[in-house]
Amino acid sequence: MHVEILIPISFFFLLGYIIHVQSNNNIKRRLIEKGMVDEKLKYLYADKYDRNVPSSLKWGMVLTTIGLAVLVARLIPAVDSDEMTLSMMLIFGGVALIAYYFIATRFFKKTEKEG
Repeated sequence: MHVEILIPISFFFLLGYIIHVQSNNNIKRRLIEKGMVDEKLKYLYADKYDRNVPSSLKWGMVLTTIGLAVLVARLIPAVDSDEMTLSMMLIFGGVALIAYYFIATRFFKKTEKEG
Protein backbone atom coordinates (compact mmCIF):
# COMPACT_ATOMS: atom_id res chain seq x y z
CA MET A 1 0.00 0.00 0.00
CA HIS A 2 1.22 3.49 -0.79
CA VAL A 3 1.95 5.54 2.29
CA GLU A 4 1.42 8.83 0.44
CA ILE A 5 -2.33 8.14 0.30
CA LEU A 6 -2.60 7.81 4.09
CA ILE A 7 -1.57 11.43 4.71
CA PRO A 8 -4.54 13.12 2.97
CA ILE A 9 -6.96 10.51 4.31
CA SER A 10 -5.76 10.94 7.88
CA PHE A 11 -5.86 14.73 7.47
CA PHE A 12 -9.47 14.50 6.28
CA PHE A 13 -10.49 12.37 9.27
CA LEU A 14 -8.61 14.64 11.67
CA LEU A 15 -10.36 17.70 10.26
CA GLY A 16 -13.73 15.96 10.57
CA TYR A 17 -12.99 14.98 14.16
CA ILE A 18 -12.02 18.56 15.07
CA ILE A 19 -15.26 19.87 13.57
CA HIS A 20 -17.23 17.20 15.46
CA VAL A 21 -15.64 18.06 18.83
CA GLN A 22 -16.12 21.80 18.27
CA SER A 23 -19.79 21.40 17.36
CA ASN A 24 -20.41 19.22 20.44
CA ASN A 25 -18.73 21.84 22.59
CA ASN A 26 -20.93 24.59 21.11
CA ILE A 27 -24.08 22.53 21.72
CA LYS A 28 -23.12 21.92 25.35
CA ARG A 29 -22.40 25.62 25.89
CA ARG A 30 -25.81 26.57 24.48
CA LEU A 31 -27.52 24.04 26.75
CA ILE A 32 -25.69 25.51 29.74
CA GLU A 33 -26.68 29.06 28.77
CA LYS A 34 -30.34 28.00 28.62
CA GLY A 35 -30.05 26.25 31.99
CA MET A 36 -30.94 22.80 30.70
CA VAL A 37 -28.12 20.96 32.52
CA ASP A 38 -27.12 20.34 36.13
CA GLU A 39 -24.50 22.25 38.13
CA LYS A 40 -21.74 19.65 37.64
CA LEU A 41 -21.60 20.26 33.91
CA LYS A 42 -21.79 24.04 34.38
CA TYR A 43 -18.60 23.86 36.43
CA LEU A 44 -16.75 22.13 33.60
CA TYR A 45 -17.60 24.87 31.12
CA ALA A 46 -17.24 27.84 33.44
CA ASP A 47 -14.73 30.49 32.52
CA LYS A 48 -11.50 29.75 34.32
CA TYR A 49 -9.69 32.94 33.41
CA ASP A 50 -8.53 33.67 36.95
CA ARG A 51 -6.87 30.27 37.27
CA ASN A 52 -5.16 30.47 33.88
CA VAL A 53 -3.49 33.81 34.55
CA PRO A 54 -1.11 32.47 37.23
CA SER A 55 -0.30 29.46 35.05
CA SER A 56 0.64 31.71 32.16
CA LEU A 57 2.69 33.82 34.53
CA LYS A 58 4.53 30.72 35.76
CA TRP A 59 5.52 29.52 32.32
CA GLY A 60 6.41 33.02 31.20
CA MET A 61 8.72 33.44 34.17
CA VAL A 62 10.33 30.01 33.73
CA LEU A 63 10.94 30.36 30.00
CA THR A 64 12.21 33.93 30.36
CA THR A 65 14.70 32.97 33.06
CA ILE A 66 15.88 29.94 31.08
CA GLY A 67 16.49 32.20 28.09
CA LEU A 68 18.27 34.64 30.37
CA ALA A 69 20.45 31.82 31.69
CA VAL A 70 21.47 30.83 28.17
CA LEU A 71 22.22 34.47 27.34
CA VAL A 72 24.32 34.93 30.49
CA ALA A 73 26.16 31.67 29.78
CA ARG A 74 27.06 32.84 26.30
CA LEU A 75 28.17 36.30 27.43
CA ILE A 76 30.45 35.15 30.25
CA PRO A 77 33.66 33.73 28.79
CA ALA A 78 34.40 31.67 31.93
CA VAL A 79 31.24 29.62 31.36
CA ASP A 80 32.38 27.60 28.39
CA SER A 81 30.87 24.17 28.91
CA ASP A 82 27.42 22.90 28.15
CA GLU A 83 27.15 21.52 31.67
CA MET A 84 27.48 25.01 33.13
CA THR A 85 24.86 26.32 30.73
CA LEU A 86 22.48 23.52 31.69
CA SER A 87 23.07 24.06 35.40
CA MET A 88 22.42 27.80 35.02
CA MET A 89 19.20 27.04 33.14
CA LEU A 90 18.03 24.74 35.93
CA ILE A 91 18.99 27.18 38.68
CA PHE A 92 17.35 30.17 36.98
CA GLY A 93 14.23 28.11 36.22
CA GLY A 94 14.07 26.94 39.85
CA VAL A 95 14.38 30.50 41.12
CA ALA A 96 11.57 31.53 38.79
CA LEU A 97 9.34 28.75 40.15
CA ILE A 98 10.08 29.79 43.73
CA ALA A 99 9.27 33.41 42.90
CA TYR A 100 6.09 32.26 41.16
CA TYR A 101 5.04 30.35 44.27
CA PHE A 102 5.11 33.51 46.36
CA ILE A 103 3.35 35.58 43.69
CA ALA A 104 0.64 32.96 43.12
CA THR A 105 0.06 32.52 46.86
CA ARG A 106 -0.58 36.25 47.21
CA PHE A 107 -2.78 36.24 44.09
CA PHE A 108 -4.98 33.38 45.32
CA LYS A 109 -5.30 34.90 48.80
CA LYS A 110 -6.37 38.18 47.20
CA THR A 111 -8.96 36.48 44.96
CA GLU A 112 -10.37 34.49 47.90
CA LYS A 113 -10.87 37.69 49.90
CA GLU A 114 -12.60 39.41 46.98
CA GLY A 115 -14.80 36.50 45.96
